[in-house]
Amino acid sequence: MRNGVTMNDAPANLFAPLPSASAGEVFTDLLSRPGVRLERIVSQGQATPVDAPMVQETDEWVLLLGGTARLRLGDAPELSLGAGDHVFIAAGTPHWVTHTSSAPPAIWLALHLG
Repeated sequence: MRNGVTMNDAPANLFAPLPSASAGEVFTDLLSRPGVRLERIVSQGQATPVDAPMVQETDEWVLLLGGTARLRLGDAPELSLGAGDHVFIAAGTPHWVTHTSSAPPAIWLALHLG
C-alpha cells in the first residue's frame, strides 16, 4: 500500500490492450474517488450529433493521447486536436466532438471534477 492506495502486482497500460471502438466509443474507468473520476475513452470515427450536444454537470479536462480529433465548445470555433493536446470544459458548457480518427483510433484521458 502506498499513500493509502493498494498497488496491483503489475502496472496497467493505457494503450494495450486497446479495445475496438468501431461499433461505439469505449469508456473505461481508471480511477474513481469522491469528486474525481478518471477514464480512458477510445473513439474510432465517432462524432456527437449536431442536435445533441454533450452538457455535463461537472468540469472535465481531456487529454488526447493518440489519434486526432476536433472539438467545438459552445459558440467558439472548432479546435483541432493531436496527441498531447488538452482542453478544459467547464460544467454546463455545450460541446461536440466533431471528428475522431479511425486509424489510429482517438485515445482520450478524461478527468471529471466535481
